[in-house]
Amino acid sequence: MILHKLPMVCLLIAFCVLANRSVHASDPSRFDKSDVIAQFALMDNYGNKLALADFSEKPVLVLAFLGTECPLAKLYGPRLNEIQERFAEKGVVVIGINSNTQDSITELKAYVHRFKIFFPMLKDIGNRLADAMGATRTPEVFVLDTDRHVRYHGRIDDQYGVGTARQEPKQNDLIQAIEELLAGKPVTNPETPAPGCFIGRTKQVEPHGEITYTKDIAPILNARCVECHRSGEIGPFTLSSYQDVLGWESTILEVIADNRMPPWNANPEYGHFANDARLSESEVSLIKSWIANGMPEGAAKDLPPAPRYAEGWRIPEPDQVFAMDDAPFQIPAQGVVEYQRFEVDPGWNEDKYICAAEARPDNRSVVHHILVYVVPPNGRRTDLRSVLVGYAPGSLPVHVENGLALLVPKGSKLVFEMHYTPNGVAQQDRSYVGVKFIDKGNVTKLLNGRVAIETKFRIPAGAKAHEVSASYVSRSDELLLSMTPHMHLRGKAFRYEAFYPDGSREILLDVPNYDFNWQLKYILAEPKKLVRGTKLVCTAVYDNSSDNLVNPDPSQVVHWGDQSWQEMMIGFFDSVDAD
Repeated sequence: MILHKLPMVCLLIAFCVLANRSVHASDPSRFDKSDVIAQFALMDNYGNKLALADFSEKPVLVLAFLGTECPLAKLYGPRLNEIQERFAEKGVVVIGINSNTQDSITELKAYVHRFKIFFPMLKDIGNRLADAMGATRTPEVFVLDTDRHVRYHGRIDDQYGVGTARQEPKQNDLIQAIEELLAGKPVTNPETPAPGCFIGRTKQVEPHGEITYTKDIAPILNARCVECHRSGEIGPFTLSSYQDVLGWESTILEVIADNRMPPWNANPEYGHFANDARLSESEVSLIKSWIANGMPEGAAKDLPPAPRYAEGWRIPEPDQVFAMDDAPFQIPAQGVVEYQRFEVDPGWNEDKYICAAEARPDNRSVVHHILVYVVPPNGRRTDLRSVLVGYAPGSLPVHVENGLALLVPKGSKLVFEMHYTPNGVAQQDRSYVGVKFIDKGNVTKLLNGRVAIETKFRIPAGAKAHEVSASYVSRSDELLLSMTPHMHLRGKAFRYEAFYPDGSREILLDVPNYDFNWQLKYILAEPKKLVRGTKLVCTAVYDNSSDNLVNPDPSQVVHWGDQSWQEMMIGFFDSVDAD
C-alpha cells in the first residue's frame, strides 16, 4: 500500500470546535438581563444602529453569538434562519451578535451574504455585550423571555460537535426552549454545553516581552499550520499573518492543552516516527508565554519569508491524469455525506510500474480526504492491499526513487474513495489523480502493500471496549516502513505488536485515542526488520456505547461495511523485501 506522508501541519483544522465548559452560576441575578437589553445599541453590518430595546414588545428574544470563520457558526447560521422564519409570526426575534475582535465589518457582510442571513447581525465592538451576557463561544445562544430573563442558554441543537456530525439532530434544544416559552411552560433543559470556537476578545494585557510574533511565533505557525490555514484551503480560518492570529489565542491554547492539534494520536512510549506531528515542549512554551504577554507583534525585519506552496503538480509531470467522474459531485451545505466511491477505467492493457502519484482535490474547502484504490483484473472489490495514493490536508504526494515502484497489473481499475465535509454552503467537486510510470527494466524493488484484516466480526450493542484482532505472518525477511490503522466511528484504540520467532515481542505502534477524522499514516524514522516468521498482530478496540459521542446508533449490533455507520478492521502497513 502507498499512502502520502502527512507532515507536521494544521495546528487548527476544521474541528477546532470544543465543548463549552462554562455555565451560568446559580445566582438568580445572573439570569436577569433586562438592564443589559435596555442599554445596548449596536451597529449592524450595514452601519445602521439597532437598539435591543426596540424589541421590547416581542415575547421571545434570541441572542445568537456568531463568528464569521468558526466551522459551527458557518453551519448554524442557516439553521438560525430557519428558526427565525418558523417562529416569526409568533413574535420570536433572532439577533446575531458578532463579538470577535478578528472579524471586520467587511467580513461580517461577507458572512451575511454568503449564508443568506436575513435576521439582524450586529457588531459588538470591544465584546461589551458578550461580557455582559457571559458569552464565551460561537455559536452560543441566549433565549430571553418577555421580562428579558435568560430562560435558555447553550447550543442550538446536537447535530454538530467536536469532530461529530449527524444527519439530523436528536435534541433540538433551542426550538424546544422557544416552544415551551411560547406555551407558558418552564424550559425543560435550561442549560446545555455550547460547542464552538472561543470568542476573540479584546486583549486585556499590554503587549510586552522579548517573545514576538515575527521572531518566534510565525516560524512555528508557518511550519505547522499555514499550509491548511490559508486562503482556499480546508482550514476554517487563515493564520498567515499577525492580524489573522489575533482573536484565536484562547482556541489555540485550548487545542494545545487538549492535545487536539497538531493531529497526532500515537503513544510516544512506543516507536519513533519521521512524521511525528507533536509540538515540542519549547514550541508550546513559546506560544503560551507569547499569549500571556499580550501577543507582541515584533519587528518587521524579524518576520520570516512566507511559505511557498506548489500551485501545480508536486510530482514530476504525470504521464496520465484521471478525474474521479465525468461530472462534478454535488456536496450539500449541511449534514453528513457518506463516503462516495467512483470507479475509473484507466485503460491499462499492460502491467504498470508506478513511481509517483498525486491525488488532487478540485475543491479543497470540502474535500477531507481522498483514497485511490486499485481494483485488480476481474475483481469485484477494491484490493485493500493496493492503495495507489491518498490526499489529506497538508499531505505530500507519493514519489519513490532508486528503482522502487508499485506494480499495478494490466486490466486494473481505480476507485476514488471521497470523504467530504459540508461547510455551510452547497459546493461541487471533481477531484483527480496523476500518475508517473517507470520502465520495468529500471525497477529494482517493489513496494509491498500489506494488511492485517478481519472482516467477520460482531460488535455487540452497547459494548464499551470490544476487541477485534487480526494478524499477518512474514514469509520472508521484510523491512517495515509505515503503519496506518483504519476503523470507522466506533473505533477507540488500535495497536500493532510484533511477535518474533525467537519468542520476543515488541509494540510497534500504540494509538490509545483513535480519531476517525484523522486517517493518519505513521512513518517509521528507521525501517524495522521483520524476519521471516514474524507475526504482526493488530488489535482494534471499539466503543459501541452511548458514551461514544460519534456513535451513530449504540442500540445496533455492528458488522463489517464500507460506510462510516458500519465498521472496518484493517491494519495497513508498507514494507519492502529486506534484500
